Amino acid sequence: METVSFDDFLKVELRVGRVLSAEPFAQARKPAYILHIDFGPELGVRKSSAQITAHYPPEALVGRLVVAVVNFPKKQIGPLMSECLVTGFHDADGAVALCVPDKDVPLGTRLL
Repeated sequence: METVSFDDFLKVELRVGRVLSAEPFAQARKPAYILHIDFGPELGVRKSSAQITAHYPPEALVGRLVVAVVNFPKKQIGPLMSECLVTGFHDADGAVALCVPDKDVPLGTRLL
């Protein structure tokens, strides 16, 4: 495993946001949702494509907190311009389980 400095870690902006909407991303190569996520007044609402369909129906995502990288360059994914990367962990079957805070925190809060 490669080590990184604390300064390198600080370059990655991992922030908390709340999912406002989740809809199937029909044009995606692998099953995914288009998420609209509110990161608070400083960052606003951002879009993301997330391959999290195995564990979460769209209606279960609305209102949930998620952790996302918000300072990667935007990425074109089919017809969607993804503006952040939602984080998660692969389970034993390779499906993604979301990385989420276990308490309610203000939108836009940075992971430390």
